[in-house]
Amino acid sequence: MPNECFRHPRLAAIYDPLDPDRGDLTAYVDMATEFGAHRVLDIGCGTGVFALLLAHRGIDVVGVDPALASLDVARAKPGAERVRWIHGDATTLPPLQVDLATMTANAAQEITDPHAWQRTLSGAYAALRPGGHLIFETRDPSKRAWEQWNRDSSYRVTELPGVGAVESWVELTGVNGPLVTFRWTFVFASDGEALTSDSTLRFRERDETEAELLSQGYEVREIRDAPDRPGREFVFVARRPT
Repeated sequence: MPNECFRHPRLAAIYDPLDPDRGDLTAYVDMATEFGAHRVLDIGCGTGVFALLLAHRGIDVVGVDPALASLDVARAKPGAERVRWIHGDATTLPPLQVDLATMTANAAQEITDPHAWQRTLSGAYAALRPGGHLIFETRDPSKRAWEQWNRDSSYRVTELPGVGAVESWVELTGVNGPLVTFRWTFVFASDGEALTSDSTLRFRERDETEAELLSQGYEVREIRDAPDRPGREFVFVARRPT
């Protein structure tokens, strides 16, 4: 089930304004060009930022996400009619033959159940044409990013047009092996409403992820560094064999 920050309408509506700098997506746009992708599947498309970046470049995009509130935000954006939006996940896709499938930001790590992860990789594989690529990122567990997830480091007040001031902060709530759980809190000054969103990410080791890709039939072509978090993330480039 999607986190509250994606499926609650009030939180989905402020997701983009609270995080307007999506420079992390530039590398994925560049890779779409690098691999000559004309058709792209954006798994976990959320509010559609990446899907629309591609669509504005003339790429045929399918965006899929289980959070209906986030898709509603995406569908209301300029140019949204250029994207095919699907409410669901990679395991419930119609027949596709895309050149590239992507999972940006935390999309891959948010799939915490091992069987759901295997089904996601399998669904993406089925959607790719032979020779098509799957690209996604996952944080390096050894860097222990969660140690910085606390109120002191994250607290801020953001003034949003039409919304007013919103307080937000994150707090770590648990570490259980590869599973890291944390809670975002949002307080709306206009009416005092406080909403929380609990999230869990799975921190997979590099070798573990590579083995899972191979088990689903992929060729692992390359493991790159994430430009926005150098030395802290793996960007997997896998390929469906021809």
